[in-house]
Amino acid sequence: MKVIAGLGNPGRKYEKTRHNVGFEAIDKLAENVGASWKKGKKSMSAEITVEGEKIYLVKPLTFMNLSGEALAPVMNYYNIPTENLLVIYDDLDLPTGSLRIRLKGGHGGHNGLKSIFQEVGSKEFKRIRIGIGNPEPSDSVISHVLGSFSPDEKKAVEETIQLSAKAAEVWFNKPFVEVMNDYNKK
Repeated sequence: MKVIAGLGNPGRKYEKTRHNVGFEAIDKLAENVGASWKKGKKSMSAEITVEGEKIYLVKPLTFMNLSGEALAPVMNYYNIPTENLLVIYDDLDLPTGSLRIRLKGGHGGHNGLKSIFQEVGSKEFKRIRIGIGNPEPSDSVISHVLGSFSPDEKKAVEETIQLSAKAAEVWFNKPFVEVMNDYNKK
């Protein structure tokens, strides 16, 4: 079994903000594979089976900073090892529209990842990072991540969201190292 989670904040107020690119990528993945979302207490989830393996798509509804509170129950209930978890999220340390795929790493100040580390009890999980760029010196980090993309940025980010969803889908059938090799080049 595998779990693929896209991080974001629930509600119309946060749609299309920089912080919600993880939600957009997991929505695109669900659309690509014909998965249907079901609402639970702390998350939206969808289940698919690929070549006999169950794959759970998850969108935490706990808000970004508490993402681990939605993921830990899924991981624990199905007894899924963290090596079988892939998290898609925004990264302000990467240029807008860039894509980085990693086997593991630190949280880099990302509160959603901090929550996952704490609740899941490990940082040994796969990641797809979507660059949202750094804030302008006159902007706060909060207003930047909760802000919208400019029209120019939006096109680049939409392409990256498509690539992220495709990379996650490729992981259904290929080792993650191959996914990294193929998609980190783009």
